[in-house]
Amino acid sequence: MGQYFSNEKLPSKVKVINARICGRDFKFLTDNGVFSKDRIDFGSRLLLESIPQNEVGAKVLDVGCGYGTIGIVINKLTGATVDMVDVNRRAIHLALRNIKENDCSNINAFLSNCYESVNCIYDTIITNPPIRAGKGVVYEIVMGANRFLNDSGKLFLVVRKEQGAKSLISKLNEVYNVEIIEKKSGYFIIKCSKKI
Repeated sequence: MGQYFSNEKLPSKVKVINARICGRDFKFLTDNGVFSKDRIDFGSRLLLESIPQNEVGAKVLDVGCGYGTIGIVINKLTGATVDMVDVNRRAIHLALRNIKENDCSNINAFLSNCYESVNCIYDTIITNPPIRAGKGVVYEIVMGANRFLNDSGKLFLVVRKEQGAKSLISKLNEVYNVEIIEKKSGYFIIKCSKKI
């Protein structure tokens, strides 16, 4: 995992991605050493297009935010207050720049290894979990979300079928009511509600 996140030594080469997501135009700065630096990845785009906006709630956490795509789009589409966290310093630096690039308000990005620096309760947690960081990190993000959601809170995530979707869904069912809200090109968009 250390190597995956140790990107400060990679030479910086900032580039711009222009993207149209959910009918709106966005501009993102990306760089070497961050996930999907050349384009908005299919999983994140499908996740954003599949989440029912009326279910998002007023306070959102984007875990493993990268350069900020999910959190920024959700903020602009719903007006929710959004916190974005990532363990990758370069990603957080880019996310903070992208907040300004997209003229967002009520949004913040800060460094956190999973939920280490998180101390709020949220209506919604959204993640495209870092599969390459390993199963342990992915499970820590998705199972740990339960502690940071309010009683009616929801977790939305994307996972690919060949990256362990079946076993992950089985694990999620232990603590959440699980619903697959979209399936496309081997990607599963999953909604989890807390079991009360």
